[in-house]
Amino acid sequence: MNPQDQAVAAVDELCPVRNRVGESPVWSVAEQALYWVDIEGRALHRFDWASRQERRWALAERVGCIALHAEGGLVAGMETGVFRLRPGAGGDLRAELLQAVRFAQPGMRFNDGRCDRQGRFWLSSMVMDMALAQPAGVLYRYDARGLVPMVEGLVTGNGLGFSPDGRTLYLSDSHPTVQRVWAFDLDVEGNLCNRREFIDMNQHPGRPDGAAVDEDGAYWICGNDAGQVHRFLPDGRLERSLRLPLSKPAMCSFGGPALRHLFITSIPPALPAAGFDAALDGAVLVAQPGPRGLPETPFGG
Repeated sequence: MNPQDQAVAAVDELCPVRNRVGESPVWSVAEQALYWVDIEGRALHRFDWASRQERRWALAERVGCIALHAEGGLVAGMETGVFRLRPGAGGDLRAELLQAVRFAQPGMRFNDGRCDRQGRFWLSSMVMDMALAQPAGVLYRYDARGLVPMVEGLVTGNGLGFSPDGRTLYLSDSHPTVQRVWAFDLDVEGNLCNRREFIDMNQHPGRPDGAAVDEDGAYWICGNDAGQVHRFLPDGRLERSLRLPLSKPAMCSFGGPALRHLFITSIPPALPAAGFDAALDGAVLVAQPGPRGLPETPFGG
């Protein structure tokens, strides 16, 4: 069977929320809850698995990505820097600036991000006006040493993921002029080397948006605009493509009680896309594709 002919048997809507730009789903094993952000909605969301209840916290600025914090709460890449977020049960949210950022030019923000297996926070930046196609984006590493630029020349940095052993970092550029995924060797100190092309997404449906890695080391990446999530084996071969009922999946992440659920955030298209269910645009979807994910390492953990 052609991998692109395969489909998820059941894809469900997680909850009734519709995001303007849904991103960065992160599963907390300790809380048995899913966090995610709505970048343009300037909001943080949390879904409790046991109660099936969703909560929302308003933010003062756009938040591109989040990760769990080892001491509670979250670490986040926001418009003005890296923050620690402490959402409260009463609807209050404390935001503490950990380090300010000075982008290369105005009109930029953080985009994709997650922690590696050693608890370092990696996050990319981008020019918000994608029509400019400016390669001003940078992949940063944030830890006790501060915010350090690691990869430059990105238009829309995306697709961060880490191999199960923590020795490989994956990074994509989802801009239509690039559409590639690279792999890097990652050492114990957080240095990168041996950059090589992992996937040319021009050969597959959709732009390479947010990603996740399962316990087998396979790389799952959202095919934005194509309504698919692709699973690539560690050698770069496409193993399957999951069809979705919406056109713009943005990022995927494993979670659920046994880490066998795949959560997929999405973005409404500018115009309704033929062949998809417009009522689901901006939703968070949940599927059970089979493979098991890995628990997210918290920042500083």
